[in-house]
Amino acid sequence: MRVFTAAIAVLLALGSVSAQSDLDQLMSEVLSRRDDNWKKLQQYVLEERETFQLAGSGGIRLYGFDRDYSWFVKEGFFVRSPVRADGVTISESERRQAEEEWLTRQRRRDDRRAAREGRTSELTDPAATGSIEDVLKQSFEPEFIQAAYFLKFKFDPGQYAFVGPEDLAGRRVLRIEYYPTKLFSEGRTRPSRRVRKRDEQIEEKLNKSSLVTLWIDPVERQILQYEFHNIDMDFLPLRSLARIDGMDATMRMAQAFPGVWLPQAIALKATVSLAMAAVDARYDVEYHDYKLADVSIRVQ
Repeated sequence: MRVFTAAIAVLLALGSVSAQSDLDQLMSEVLSRRDDNWKKLQQYVLEERETFQLAGSGGIRLYGFDRDYSWFVKEGFFVRSPVRADGVTISESERRQAEEEWLTRQRRRDDRRAAREGRTSELTDPAATGSIEDVLKQSFEPEFIQAAYFLKFKFDPGQYAFVGPEDLAGRRVLRIEYYPTKLFSEGRTRPSRRVRKRDEQIEEKLNKSSLVTLWIDPVERQILQYEFHNIDMDFLPLRSLARIDGMDATMRMAQAFPGVWLPQAIALKATVSLAMAAVDARYDVEYHDYKLADVSIRVQ
Protein backbone atom coordinates (compact mmCIF):
# COMPACT_ATOMS: atom_id res chain seq x y z
CA MET A 1 0.00 0.00 0.00
CA ARG A 2 2.86 2.37 0.80
CA VAL A 3 4.41 1.72 -2.63
CA PHE A 4 1.08 2.52 -4.29
CA THR A 5 0.67 5.72 -2.25
CA ALA A 6 4.19 6.78 -3.16
CA ALA A 7 3.47 6.19 -6.85
CA ILE A 8 0.36 8.38 -6.64
CA ALA A 9 2.22 11.08 -4.75
CA VAL A 10 4.96 11.20 -7.36
CA LEU A 11 2.50 11.52 -10.23
CA LEU A 12 0.51 14.26 -8.53
CA ALA A 13 3.28 16.25 -6.90
CA LEU A 14 5.78 16.64 -9.72
CA GLY A 15 5.51 19.23 -12.45
CA SER A 16 3.93 18.31 -15.76
CA VAL A 17 7.21 17.53 -17.56
CA SER A 18 8.61 15.47 -14.69
CA ALA A 19 5.28 13.73 -14.06
CA GLN A 20 5.03 12.76 -17.73
CA SER A 21 8.57 11.40 -17.58
CA ASP A 22 7.69 9.26 -14.55
CA LEU A 23 4.52 8.06 -16.26
CA ASP A 24 6.49 7.16 -19.39
CA GLN A 25 8.98 5.26 -17.23
CA LEU A 26 6.17 3.33 -15.56
CA MET A 27 4.61 2.39 -18.92
CA SER A 28 7.98 1.40 -20.33
CA GLU A 29 8.46 -1.03 -17.44
CA VAL A 30 4.89 -2.33 -17.70
CA LEU A 31 5.16 -3.03 -21.43
CA SER A 32 8.63 -4.53 -21.17
CA ARG A 33 7.49 -7.25 -18.75
CA ARG A 34 3.93 -7.90 -19.92
CA ASP A 35 4.94 -10.99 -21.93
CA ASP A 36 6.91 -12.72 -19.17
CA ASN A 37 4.06 -14.29 -17.24
CA TRP A 38 3.03 -17.11 -19.56
CA LYS A 39 6.45 -18.81 -19.44
CA LYS A 40 7.12 -18.62 -15.71
CA LEU A 41 5.76 -22.12 -15.19
CA GLN A 42 6.95 -25.21 -17.03
CA GLN A 43 3.53 -26.78 -17.30
CA TYR A 44 -0.05 -25.78 -16.63
CA VAL A 45 -3.45 -26.40 -18.19
CA LEU A 46 -6.49 -24.22 -18.73
CA GLU A 47 -9.96 -24.19 -20.25
CA GLU A 48 -11.33 -21.81 -22.88
CA ARG A 49 -14.86 -20.85 -23.88
CA GLU A 50 -15.33 -19.00 -27.17
CA THR A 51 -18.64 -17.48 -28.29
CA PHE A 52 -19.73 -15.36 -31.24
CA GLN A 53 -23.07 -13.81 -32.05
CA LEU A 54 -24.33 -11.78 -34.98
CA ALA A 55 -27.66 -10.09 -34.29
CA GLY A 56 -29.99 -7.99 -36.42
CA SER A 57 -32.60 -5.44 -35.45
CA GLY A 58 -34.39 -6.21 -32.21
CA GLY A 59 -31.57 -8.49 -31.14
CA ILE A 60 -32.65 -11.31 -33.46
CA ARG A 61 -29.81 -13.82 -33.72
CA LEU A 62 -28.59 -14.26 -37.28
CA TYR A 63 -25.58 -16.46 -36.64
CA GLY A 64 -23.42 -17.63 -33.77
CA PHE A 65 -21.44 -20.40 -32.14
CA ASP A 66 -20.38 -21.59 -28.70
CA ARG A 67 -17.20 -23.66 -28.38
CA ASP A 68 -15.14 -25.11 -25.54
CA TYR A 69 -11.45 -26.03 -25.61
CA SER A 70 -8.79 -27.44 -23.31
CA TRP A 71 -5.20 -26.18 -23.39
CA PHE A 72 -2.28 -28.36 -22.32
CA VAL A 73 1.42 -28.74 -23.02
CA LYS A 74 2.49 -31.52 -25.37
CA GLU A 75 6.02 -32.02 -26.68
CA GLY A 76 6.97 -28.56 -25.49
CA PHE A 77 4.07 -26.68 -27.12
CA PHE A 78 0.73 -25.42 -25.89
CA VAL A 79 -1.96 -27.41 -27.71
CA ARG A 80 -5.59 -26.30 -28.08
CA SER A 81 -7.92 -29.30 -27.99
CA PRO A 82 -11.63 -28.94 -28.96
CA VAL A 83 -14.04 -30.31 -26.36
CA ARG A 84 -17.54 -29.16 -27.36
CA ALA A 85 -19.17 -27.22 -30.21
CA ASP A 86 -22.63 -25.72 -29.61
CA GLY A 87 -23.19 -28.15 -26.75
CA VAL A 88 -22.18 -31.25 -28.73
CA THR A 89 -19.18 -33.19 -27.42
CA ILE A 90 -16.35 -33.63 -29.92
CA SER A 91 -15.48 -37.28 -30.58
CA GLU A 92 -12.16 -38.64 -29.38
CA SER A 93 -10.91 -39.25 -32.92
CA GLU A 94 -11.76 -35.70 -33.99
CA ARG A 95 -10.04 -34.30 -30.91
CA ARG A 96 -6.86 -36.27 -31.57
CA GLN A 97 -6.82 -35.20 -35.19
CA ALA A 98 -7.31 -31.54 -34.26
CA GLU A 99 -4.53 -31.77 -31.64
CA GLU A 100 -2.08 -33.29 -34.13
CA GLU A 101 -2.90 -30.65 -36.75
CA TRP A 102 -2.39 -27.92 -34.16
CA LEU A 103 0.91 -29.41 -33.02
CA THR A 104 2.11 -29.70 -36.63
CA ARG A 105 1.39 -26.00 -37.21
CA GLN A 106 3.28 -25.06 -34.04
CA ARG A 107 6.31 -27.12 -35.08
CA ARG A 108 6.35 -25.42 -38.48
CA ARG A 109 6.03 -22.07 -36.82
CA ASP A 110 8.99 -22.87 -34.59
CA ASP A 111 10.99 -24.00 -37.65
CA ARG A 112 10.33 -20.67 -39.39
CA ARG A 113 11.25 -18.71 -36.29
CA ALA A 114 14.45 -20.72 -35.85
CA ALA A 115 15.37 -20.13 -39.51
CA ARG A 116 14.88 -16.38 -39.15
CA GLU A 117 17.05 -16.36 -36.02
CA GLY A 118 19.72 -18.56 -37.59
CA ARG A 119 19.40 -21.39 -35.10
CA THR A 120 18.29 -25.03 -35.12
CA SER A 121 14.84 -25.76 -33.75
CA GLU A 122 14.95 -28.06 -30.72
CA LEU A 123 11.30 -29.01 -30.81
CA THR A 124 10.60 -30.41 -34.25
CA ASP A 125 11.77 -34.02 -33.90
CA PRO A 126 10.20 -35.91 -30.97
CA ALA A 127 11.91 -39.13 -32.10
CA ALA A 128 15.37 -37.64 -31.75
CA THR A 129 15.52 -38.29 -28.00
CA GLY A 130 13.04 -41.15 -27.86
CA SER A 131 10.64 -39.09 -25.73
CA ILE A 132 9.98 -35.50 -24.85
CA GLU A 133 8.65 -34.46 -21.46
CA ASP A 134 5.45 -32.47 -21.60
CA VAL A 135 7.03 -29.31 -20.27
CA LEU A 136 6.84 -25.89 -21.83
CA LYS A 137 9.74 -25.16 -24.18
CA GLN A 138 8.28 -23.02 -26.95
CA SER A 139 9.87 -19.60 -27.30
CA PHE A 140 6.97 -17.80 -28.98
CA GLU A 141 3.69 -16.78 -27.42
CA PRO A 142 0.89 -19.36 -27.36
CA GLU A 143 -2.30 -18.23 -29.05
CA PHE A 144 -4.20 -17.48 -25.85
CA ILE A 145 -1.52 -14.93 -24.93
CA GLN A 146 -1.47 -13.45 -28.42
CA ALA A 147 -5.25 -13.14 -28.30
CA ALA A 148 -5.11 -11.23 -25.02
CA TYR A 149 -2.60 -8.75 -26.44
CA PHE A 150 -4.25 -8.47 -29.85
CA LEU A 151 -3.63 -4.75 -29.48
CA LYS A 152 0.10 -4.71 -30.14
CA PHE A 153 1.08 -2.10 -27.59
CA LYS A 154 4.38 -0.38 -28.25
CA PHE A 155 6.01 2.03 -25.84
CA ASP A 156 4.79 5.45 -26.98
CA PRO A 157 6.36 8.20 -24.81
CA GLY A 158 4.35 11.34 -24.17
CA GLN A 159 1.04 9.72 -25.14
CA TYR A 160 -0.14 8.65 -21.68
CA ALA A 161 -2.36 10.59 -19.30
CA PHE A 162 -2.84 9.75 -15.62
CA VAL A 163 -6.58 9.79 -14.79
CA GLY A 164 -6.47 8.73 -11.14
CA PRO A 165 -6.45 5.84 -8.69
CA GLU A 166 -9.27 3.29 -8.75
CA ASP A 167 -10.21 -0.03 -7.19
CA LEU A 168 -10.25 -3.02 -9.53
CA ALA A 169 -10.48 -6.71 -8.65
CA GLY A 170 -9.76 -5.90 -5.01
CA ARG A 171 -6.61 -3.95 -5.85
CA ARG A 172 -5.70 -0.28 -5.82
CA VAL A 173 -4.68 0.52 -9.38
CA LEU A 174 -3.80 3.44 -11.63
CA ARG A 175 -6.15 4.37 -14.43
CA ILE A 176 -4.20 5.63 -17.43
CA GLU A 177 -5.43 6.82 -20.81
CA TYR A 178 -3.36 6.16 -23.89
CA TYR A 179 -3.68 8.27 -27.04
CA PRO A 180 -1.80 6.10 -29.56
CA THR A 181 0.50 7.07 -32.36
CA LYS A 182 2.07 3.62 -32.81
CA LEU A 183 -0.73 1.17 -32.05
CA PHE A 184 -1.55 0.42 -35.68
CA SER A 185 1.95 0.80 -37.13
CA GLU A 186 2.73 -2.64 -38.49
CA GLY A 187 6.05 -1.76 -40.12
CA ARG A 188 5.21 -3.81 -43.20
CA THR A 189 7.02 -3.36 -46.50
CA ARG A 190 4.68 -3.19 -49.47
CA PRO A 191 5.94 -3.57 -53.04
CA SER A 192 3.58 -0.90 -54.31
CA ARG A 193 4.20 2.70 -53.29
CA ARG A 194 0.50 3.46 -53.71
CA VAL A 195 -0.50 0.58 -51.42
CA ARG A 196 2.12 1.60 -48.84
CA LYS A 197 0.78 5.14 -48.82
CA ARG A 198 -2.81 3.95 -48.44
CA ASP A 199 -1.85 1.68 -45.53
CA GLU A 200 0.06 4.48 -43.83
CA GLN A 201 -2.93 6.82 -44.15
CA ILE A 202 -5.29 4.21 -42.66
CA GLU A 203 -2.87 3.47 -39.81
CA GLU A 204 -2.52 7.18 -39.03
CA LYS A 205 -6.29 7.69 -38.94
CA LEU A 206 -6.84 4.58 -36.83
CA ASN A 207 -4.33 5.88 -34.30
CA LYS A 208 -5.88 9.36 -34.23
CA SER A 209 -9.41 8.03 -33.74
CA SER A 210 -8.59 5.50 -31.00
CA LEU A 211 -8.53 5.72 -27.24
CA VAL A 212 -7.18 3.03 -24.92
CA THR A 213 -7.79 3.02 -21.18
CA LEU A 214 -5.47 0.88 -19.06
CA TRP A 215 -5.71 -0.16 -15.43
CA ILE A 216 -2.21 -0.74 -14.07
CA ASP A 217 -1.06 -2.32 -10.82
CA PRO A 218 1.98 -0.11 -10.09
CA VAL A 219 3.52 -2.60 -7.66
CA GLU A 220 3.28 -5.58 -10.01
CA ARG A 221 3.98 -3.40 -13.08
CA GLN A 222 1.07 -5.30 -14.62
CA ILE A 223 -1.81 -4.43 -16.94
CA LEU A 224 -4.92 -5.77 -15.17
CA GLN A 225 -7.38 -4.55 -17.77
CA TYR A 226 -7.56 -2.47 -20.90
CA GLU A 227 -10.43 -1.06 -22.91
CA PHE A 228 -10.18 0.01 -26.52
CA HIS A 229 -12.65 2.46 -28.02
CA ASN A 230 -12.49 3.49 -31.65
CA ILE A 231 -14.43 6.71 -32.01
CA ASP A 232 -14.66 7.19 -35.78
CA MET A 233 -13.99 4.63 -38.51
CA ASP A 234 -15.72 6.32 -41.45
CA PHE A 235 -12.38 6.69 -43.22
CA LEU A 236 -12.07 2.92 -43.86
CA PRO A 237 -12.42 1.78 -47.49
CA LEU A 238 -15.63 0.21 -48.90
CA ARG A 239 -17.81 2.23 -46.52
CA SER A 240 -20.45 2.44 -49.29
CA LEU A 241 -20.97 -1.32 -48.82
CA ALA A 242 -20.47 -1.61 -45.08
CA ARG A 243 -19.72 0.96 -42.39
CA ILE A 244 -18.34 0.18 -38.95
CA ASP A 245 -20.26 2.52 -36.65
CA GLY A 246 -18.36 1.59 -33.53
CA MET A 247 -15.94 -0.95 -32.17
CA ASP A 248 -14.99 -1.63 -28.56
CA ALA A 249 -12.79 -4.23 -26.94
CA THR A 250 -12.00 -5.19 -23.36
CA MET A 251 -9.34 -7.52 -21.99
CA ARG A 252 -8.96 -8.60 -18.35
CA MET A 253 -6.08 -10.40 -16.68
CA ALA A 254 -6.23 -12.55 -13.55
CA GLN A 255 -3.61 -13.81 -11.12
CA ALA A 256 -3.86 -17.46 -12.17
CA PHE A 257 -1.00 -18.50 -9.87
CA PRO A 258 0.90 -16.55 -7.19
CA GLY A 259 2.83 -13.86 -9.03
CA VAL A 260 1.67 -15.11 -12.45
CA TRP A 261 -0.87 -13.05 -14.41
CA LEU A 262 -2.65 -14.66 -17.36
CA PRO A 263 -5.66 -13.76 -19.56
CA GLN A 264 -9.11 -14.08 -18.02
CA ALA A 265 -11.56 -12.61 -20.56
CA ILE A 266 -11.70 -10.86 -23.92
CA ALA A 267 -14.77 -9.12 -25.31
CA LEU A 268 -15.16 -7.41 -28.69
CA LYS A 269 -18.26 -5.56 -29.85
CA ALA A 270 -18.95 -3.86 -33.16
CA THR A 271 -21.92 -2.38 -35.01
CA VAL A 272 -21.85 -2.67 -38.79
CA SER A 273 -24.25 -0.81 -41.07
CA LEU A 274 -25.02 -2.62 -44.31
CA ALA A 275 -27.14 -1.41 -47.22
CA MET A 276 -30.30 -3.04 -45.83
CA ALA A 277 -29.83 -2.92 -42.06
CA ALA A 278 -27.43 -2.64 -39.13
CA VAL A 279 -26.04 -5.73 -37.41
CA ASP A 280 -24.35 -6.11 -34.04
CA ALA A 281 -21.44 -8.49 -33.62
CA ARG A 282 -20.10 -9.73 -30.29
CA TYR A 283 -17.16 -12.04 -29.68
CA ASP A 284 -16.22 -13.30 -26.22
CA VAL A 285 -13.48 -15.55 -24.91
CA GLU A 286 -13.11 -16.72 -21.32
CA TYR A 287 -10.04 -18.50 -19.96
CA HIS A 288 -10.64 -20.37 -16.72
CA ASP A 289 -9.62 -23.28 -14.51
CA TYR A 290 -5.89 -22.63 -14.70
CA LYS A 291 -4.21 -25.54 -12.97
CA LEU A 292 -0.71 -26.87 -12.49
CA ALA A 293 -0.42 -30.12 -14.39
CA ASP A 294 2.31 -31.48 -12.11
CA VAL A 295 3.05 -30.70 -8.46
CA SER A 296 6.78 -30.73 -9.28
CA ILE A 297 6.52 -27.66 -11.49
CA ARG A 298 9.04 -24.98 -10.60
CA VAL A 299 9.00 -21.22 -11.24
CA GLN A 300 11.85 -20.25 -13.57
